[in-house]
Amino acid sequence: MEVSDLQDEVTGLETRIGKLEGNVADVEHTVSKHHAAIQESTALIERYNAQLDNVKNNREYEALQKELELQKLDIQLAEKRIAQASKDIEVKKETLATVQERRDKKAADLQVKQKDLEDIISKTDAKEKDLKKKIESARKVIEERLINAYDRIRESYRNGLGVVTVERDACGGCFNRIPPQIQLEISLQKKIIACEHCGRILVDDVIAGKEAPAKQA
Repeated sequence: MEVSDLQDEVTGLETRIGKLEGNVADVEHTVSKHHAAIQESTALIERYNAQLDNVKNNREYEALQKELELQKLDIQLAEKRIAQASKDIEVKKETLATVQERRDKKAADLQVKQKDLEDIISKTDAKEKDLKKKIESARKVIEERLINAYDRIRESYRNGLGVVTVERDACGGCFNRIPPQIQLEISLQKKIIACEHCGRILVDDVIAGKEAPAKQA
């Protein structure tokens, strides 16, 4: 479960990193367009200034002056947008660095947990195979409806616990209180009793094969 959680978290962080990198690239592209617009406006200003020396009347002069003003305004607007975009890029890059750092840390934690899991699987492989044989043997002598109900309970919970003991007067799965009368019925072992809150099957320590309360079965 810990490995799965970390894998999901790393995947989520990588997705966020990808989006942030895409956002930064989009804003940088916009900045490039503004710079190109400034260069274009600057070239037009130079051309209009050159044309001022050859105007033939006031109408042409005023028209060129108007175009010059418009290009200057366009440059000012582009510079303002570049400044805003630059701040936006700075903020996004700071966020990106933070997310990348968190991703790297979680990825390192994941590697450690995966190694621990591999060691546990290696050490318990023989025992797991033996338990699986016992499970298959037990399934053959249990009613199909009970097996189906048990499987549904296990599939309902991420930790896969379908059978739990009563711990400190509470269900070992959901930790809701189990009334004394129900605990007595559980100890008698005459029928299958499920937690009214989570649906897990409740058993006593004798069935669980432990002297102390068991956390899972």
